[in-house]
Amino acid sequence: MSSWPESNWTAAREFVILGFSGWPQGLRLLLFAFLLPLYLATLAGNLLILGLAILEPALRTPMYFFLGALSTVEVAYTLVLTPHMLAGFLLPRGGQVVARATCAAQMGLFVALGGSECLLLAAMALDRYLAICRPLSYTQLMTTGLCWCLLASCCAGGSILALGLTTAIFQLPFCRGGLVNHVFCDLPAVLVLACGNRQLQERVLLAACLLLLVLPLALILLSYTRVLVVILGVGGPAGRRKAFNTVASHLTVAVLHYGCATAMYARPLSSRDLEEDKLVSLIYISLTPLLYPAIYTLRNRDVQGALQRAVSGRTPGTVHQADIN
Repeated sequence: MSSWPESNWTAAREFVILGFSGWPQGLRLLLFAFLLPLYLATLAGNLLILGLAILEPALRTPMYFFLGALSTVEVAYTLVLTPHMLAGFLLPRGGQVVARATCAAQMGLFVALGGSECLLLAAMALDRYLAICRPLSYTQLMTTGLCWCLLASCCAGGSILALGLTTAIFQLPFCRGGLVNHVFCDLPAVLVLACGNRQLQERVLLAACLLLLVLPLALILLSYTRVLVVILGVGGPAGRRKAFNTVASHLTVAVLHYGCATAMYARPLSSRDLEEDKLVSLIYISLTPLLYPAIYTLRNRDVQGALQRAVSGRTPGTVHQADIN
């Protein structure tokens, strides 16, 4: 419960996103100059993967369908968060004023896209499990219709969770003003401004973390453990190496995503330091989305070959499959 009297509780009409407005201007400009190229590279890398997955016939497989979907989510995620963060580095001290509806929309989109990505990574793990552990029935199981159903389920799950969390938080009154000590309207940064009994909202947030982080990660680790056992037991050295590279790429992305998200959100409000959270947010907003296309393209011969053909204008020849058929 809040120690503020109920007469000071208010339904804030606007919020001020403080970001790094308290830092020296020279340091903020330096961060802007460093993060802007990362932002542009993130957009370019993910749009490149999406374009190749759509246009390249050799990549019209379930694995690259999900990879293209993941790149689409990353582009949307980056567009929702990064421009506002970069603009904050150039504005005068005092932060950015946003309307209550804008803050709620930003939070909702962030949760929807992040939740969809969590579920999508689990769907990608299922695809690799079926491709490597059930190769004879893979084409019958992983049909185009199933791929679209899995994608729709991931997006619907993330959106429903986002709607529930955002509605639960913005139903609370706010007694600490609208100063959001973060680079965007993140859930914990807004929730700490609320008054009254917010235990229900905290429990809902922790339950969402369990649903979107712990359970999918456990399924991913179990799937890839089984995949690695199969890889080590069948096929020749070349086939094992190709399959292992594919699994290693997917597992690296999953560990990065779930690791950052768990460190940020699977904690009670009482143990948080919002200044530290702001610094960590620079990693998962600017660096992690950039690593995804780098990991997939550098370790994947299919994507490299498709990119070379796109640059040279050649038609695809022999396709080097990254999985064991």
